[in-house]
Amino acid sequence: MARPTTAELLQRIAALEEENASLRVQAAQEPTSTDPVPAGAPATSKHRRGWPWTLLATVLIVLGSVLAPLAVVSSWAKVQLTDTDSFVATYAPLVHDAGVQAFITDETVKAVQEHVDIPQVTSQVIDGITGLGTGPVATKALDSLKGPLAQGIVSLMQSTVQRFVASPAFAQVWQQALRTSHDQLVATMQNNPKAAVTVGADGSVGIQLAPIIERVKQLLVAQGLTFANQIPTVDRTITVAQNSSIPTLQLFYGLAVAAGAWLPWVAIGLLALGVIVARRRALALIWAAVALGLAMALTLSAIAVGRLVFVSSASPSLVPTRLAQTLYSTVTDAMIATSVAVLVLAVAVALVGWFAGPFGVPRRLRGFFGAGVAWVRQSAENHGITTGRVGEWMYAQRVLLRTAVAVIAAAVVLFVRPLTPALIIWTLVLAALVVAVLELVQRPVITVPETADDETPVVTVS
Repeated sequence: MARPTTAELLQRIAALEEENASLRVQAAQEPTSTDPVPAGAPATSKHRRGWPWTLLATVLIVLGSVLAPLAVVSSWAKVQLTDTDSFVATYAPLVHDAGVQAFITDETVKAVQEHVDIPQVTSQVIDGITGLGTGPVATKALDSLKGPLAQGIVSLMQSTVQRFVASPAFAQVWQQALRTSHDQLVATMQNNPKAAVTVGADGSVGIQLAPIIERVKQLLVAQGLTFANQIPTVDRTITVAQNSSIPTLQLFYGLAVAAGAWLPWVAIGLLALGVIVARRRALALIWAAVALGLAMALTLSAIAVGRLVFVSSASPSLVPTRLAQTLYSTVTDAMIATSVAVLVLAVAVALVGWFAGPFGVPRRLRGFFGAGVAWVRQSAENHGITTGRVGEWMYAQRVLLRTAVAVIAAAVVLFVRPLTPALIIWTLVLAALVVAVLELVQRPVITVPETADDETPVVTVS
């Protein structure tokens, strides 16, 4: 019998390693303590997981998937309720939207017209002029100008407001108003002692005089009135209103912030625990990823339905249709981005779990990949390119190195924000490339003992 070449031996080694890994997984997962023992088969004392573990894994995965949409919403709410910079960054661009500018302009002009009767004022001015004695012809001409003049004044006022709303000065005013409002909201909800508005346990709403007096002192000193430095700090709060519902709002605010901080980790923990306790972990990983993907798809569908409901209920009675769509998009864009990113992550995890699982097709694919890597490695060694002892060490530590790559990739997905589809895809691609490079540069130690021509050589990999 012809002695096999080194490349053929490497291909056989790769196939045997995949087959051994598959057999180990099957031996650890498939038999259970409730399975009948074949006649003549030796008894085993090794504990096998029964169907209750499958039921527990299913419950955990379902709970994690149900909590996933709530985690997305609560995480968004936490950021919007606590992070002023993120809140301003989300809503400040609205001032540059043409629909928002038109709505602000129209509402401003409408508010002025509600308090000032421009046609009446114009008529009074013209009547005053004609009362001075302008003659019949001039009086008739001036009277005919009342309507156009009033319309001209309204048009001039509208164009003036429109230019101001579109100016950078208004954008700064808008941004500062958002920041101040959000700062005061957070301070009030958290009952910050430095807030201008405080809420008592009985729902009383009070204004603290200390920050107001401090600001007045600064203004007086800036104007040269140095005696203001002698004004002491006044720790006093005056009650201006009573609202028993505010403590309830503070309670819900605290719950929303806490849920946004912990619920995502609870959902991830339940899904991971469901995979860990499962009898067939590879299959459980795939189903957990599929369940998470379905949960995100339902989340995206709910946001789309919410858009239709909001637009139909808010426009045109409250705001124009285009503005309602813009407002809804501004509020939900972050949630949509997160849901899409998690959906992409679920698909990626399902594919990775399938490819690494003990299934027929992926096992053959891994065998082809291992054979291809072995051929490339052998070709390089035939040309004098080898990794030597470093490659041997990497082969001995291959499980540790693969685990390190998986942990780093998981850390990137879990902790880098914002979570985007691009981040997930690039993380997966880079991790796959690193694993491929590790497979290529590692160098199995192969021992081929001398054999007779009619004997099959024994291959030892150390």
